[in-house]
Amino acid sequence: MGEHTVDTINHKERRAEFIKNLLDDIKALELMLEQNLIEDDIIRIGSEQEFCLVTDTWRPATNAEDILKSINDPHFTTELAKYNLEINLDPIELKSNCFKKVENQLFSLLEKASTHAQEFNTKVLLAGILPTISKNQLSFDHMTPSPRYWELNRKLRELRGADFRLHLRGVDELTTDHDSVLFEACNTSFQLHLQIPPKDFISSYNWAQAISAPILAVSTNSPLLLGRELWSETRIALFRQSLDTRGSSYALKDQTARVSFGNNWASGSIADVYKNDIANHKILLAKDIEKNSLEELRKGNIPKLPALSLHNGTIYRWNRPCYGVGNGKAHVRIENRYIPSGPTIKDEMANFAFWVGLMTGRPSKFDEIADQMEFKDAKANFIKAARMGKDTILHWMGKQISAQDLVIKELLPIAYEGLEKMKVDKRDIEELLGIIENRTKGITGSEWQIKNYRKLRKDLKQDDALRVLTKVMHGNQQHGTPVHQWQEIKNTSDICSTSASLVGHIMSTRLFTVNKNDIASLATSIMKWKDIHHVPVENNAGKLCGILTWTHVQNYQKSTQNNQEQIVADIMTEKVITTSPKTEIQEAIRIMKMNEIGCLPVVQDTDLVGIITIKDVIEFDNGQSI
Repeated sequence: MGEHTVDTINHKERRAEFIKNLLDDIKALELMLEQNLIEDDIIRIGSEQEFCLVTDTWRPATNAEDILKSINDPHFTTELAKYNLEINLDPIELKSNCFKKVENQLFSLLEKASTHAQEFNTKVLLAGILPTISKNQLSFDHMTPSPRYWELNRKLRELRGADFRLHLRGVDELTTDHDSVLFEACNTSFQLHLQIPPKDFISSYNWAQAISAPILAVSTNSPLLLGRELWSETRIALFRQSLDTRGSSYALKDQTARVSFGNNWASGSIADVYKNDIANHKILLAKDIEKNSLEELRKGNIPKLPALSLHNGTIYRWNRPCYGVGNGKAHVRIENRYIPSGPTIKDEMANFAFWVGLMTGRPSKFDEIADQMEFKDAKANFIKAARMGKDTILHWMGKQISAQDLVIKELLPIAYEGLEKMKVDKRDIEELLGIIENRTKGITGSEWQIKNYRKLRKDLKQDDALRVLTKVMHGNQQHGTPVHQWQEIKNTSDICSTSASLVGHIMSTRLFTVNKNDIASLATSIMKWKDIHHVPVENNAGKLCGILTWTHVQNYQKSTQNNQEQIVADIMTEKVITTSPKTEIQEAIRIMKMNEIGCLPVVQDTDLVGIITIKDVIEFDNGQSI
């Protein structure tokens, strides 16, 4: 999430000073481009690994800061939520065994994280979206206490002028309002960096945009959010909506989202890309700038462009232009931000090699991509790939082709040629691109999760199924076999120990509700048809206003001949005792016994989110809940 030393920009003089430095950074960058002061004789790769922390019951842990302190390694840093951390790997020259070096360092650092996490009864997991995240973990108190995160959250909410609204539709549908940016914390990525010669930056950037869809299509690993089957790579939609500052009128204003694929092919230079971003996006964060970039350049020093770097860190392009300084030399690079974390290190390294091979193997006919492909085709392809994964039909250079055929027949040969041109070890090329080929022909992380989650849900409650899925994912990662070799989950009897402790763990979320103005006979018929003994009653605003029980049905049936015109409001109970997802199960049991009732509607933020019944409690007491 970038630099943590930030401040508010409401003070007029300080805001003006920061903006001056931002504009001077652009001028300094243009001068460096003109004077060939940006490195162009070497190509390096780099990466950032975001990962999840889970408890021994496979739910999100909240002790990232304690683990980070215990690790005590500058490669590690915090992320937005208390259940995520990030590793910044060392840049390595693109040649010979570079991918093996990255893999070995990543393995070593993840092992280090895992060792220190075990001291806190916590495990490390690679997942694009952690399956067991619930809305409880998306409250503000789960945000990492950092001035950057607090200020970012405050400013984004201020610009939006209202709560954030999520509406995601896949096989299932998820619609919810949220008061912070923490839904973004559900996303964990394996971010890839490739250094680019400055004169080739625009051609490389546009090519990176064009190939995003097919790469994403065969790399998806994030199909589930809050137990719903959504997109093949749900992160794409979730990230955009969770950081969207645009109000409901944005369609009329044609504003650009902060999380964006872009609107046109890039042109000019990397400086022009930055100029467009400054023009299109308000400044969210600021800090005191100690050294002015133009002044540093006049002294013969290479500036770090701190104001530009901070602003760029608040604009979330899926392919992000980056500027950096290493060993006293400036460089520019492209950051690939759409690849999910996991399913294994091997899968991530295969994705890395595939992308780098395609980037370095770009055929010359694609140097001017605008002559070959419409930008809107590239953008539409990206959204389709996020939705459908490798089943996507792409519009590629004027023809329609399946993502699988495009990868196998056209892109893998380009990637092979690109890596060979960079003199990457042949054995590594064959292993990593072989994984891409086998995954494309076989199964992706998203497909494996969905197939097994559906199977688990036939016998298990949602919380249990998600925990089983998470545990098996962790076990498979420990073995290190690529996801196309993962087996189906067969036996769940000894996978997890009993750990349900909160109402949210055992409540039913698939609810049958009735409106208070419905005809009573309709409500009682539904209860008989579905064999349910408790039905929440909602008013016209969708809020809980009563409860209808089997006792009410029986009383209604006894007098039905005289009450054909009765509505639900006439026979329901208005006095409703409720609970919340965070309530201890034993406390819910105590409430039901004390009040001699058979159910408790579960309410969160005034919204009905579930129901807990005597049947749920009996299953819990009998240890049937995993």
